[in-house]
Amino acid sequence: MEKTPEIDALQEPYFPNKMGRILLLAMEEVMGRNGVNALLNLTNLRKWAEYPPNNFDMEFPFSDMSRLIGGLEEVYGTRGGRGLALRAGHACFRFGVKDLGPMLGVADLALRVMPLTMKIKIGFEVLAEVFNKFSDHQVRLEEEDESFLWIIEQCGVCWGRKASAPTCHLAVGILQEGLFWVSGGQSFEVEEISCIAVGDETCTIRIDKEPI
Repeated sequence: MEKTPEIDALQEPYFPNKMGRILLLAMEEVMGRNGVNALLNLTNLRKWAEYPPNNFDMEFPFSDMSRLIGGLEEVYGTRGGRGLALRAGHACFRFGVKDLGPMLGVADLALRVMPLTMKIKIGFEVLAEVFNKFSDHQVRLEEEDESFLWIIEQCGVCWGRKASAPTCHLAVGILQEGLFWVSGGQSFEVEEISCIAVGDETCTIRIDKEPI
């Protein structure tokens, strides 16, 4: 794993504390608290041993999230680290829905009775609005005939990293779990087709409209 470059604190983008907390809670679910502590030690992020407060203050840097995700591959190998990042993404969505869902109205009965493609589109639009409104992680949604494109224009998952293949597995896991939730338990093909860490302009994740 290449080290994250030093970034001017005034220029670096941030997540709110709440999202940093959700990430660490999700990692604890899939790795255990000892695993999280070992990862914090490895990545020199022991300052987060006491998880961030549950508020929207913009104090969790992109570089810290990226370093934690990259550290998974350093500890568990490429394949193992990516698998853990996917699982952490699933847990992030579950924690996020529990925390933010009532405020956003995503559990509203009207959403549940819509046609599946419309439910997915509205769900993605709400999720994109959460990131765009509350963090510097900037997302837009595009629609094709057979798929949606989740386009991350400023990505906190791979911030400052260099890779030979798309590496935003945490984001893929979040979308997979979101699809599972909104569809009532169905699985969809979700694939990252471009990544800023590889040198692309955006991190783009393609999601099939029809379940597997």
